[in-house]
Amino acid sequence: MDIKTATALRRLRLVSGPEAISFLLLLVCSVLKRTTDFNAVPVMGAVHGFLFVVYVLFWADAWNRAKWPLKTAAFYFLMSVLPAGGFFADRRLKREAEDAVIASRARGEGVVNA
Repeated sequence: MDIKTATALRRLRLVSGPEAISFLLLLVCSVLKRTTDFNAVPVMGAVHGFLFVVYVLFWADAWNRAKWPLKTAAFYFLMSVLPAGGFFADRRLKREAEDAVIASRARGEGVVNA
């Protein structure tokens, strides 16, 4: 994995957590709006909307650079529209990055001919 691909995956991973948190907070604010006089939906909606757009941009960049199959790309997109899905995306992206580092080190030491 080259440095640009690793960077694209890292950016996607870094935004997936805050995007998931903002989604959950937006859901809480929606419930509070309907049950109390507290209305933070416009603010949280804007924050979540911004983070969602950033996630989708980083997702498209990661898909392009990592050459994911359609199934993998669809999984990561689905994680952006599910509440708390960003946490699962983060965990899987971390595992993929660790596997890539291990494979790269193995190739560098001549263990694997790939």
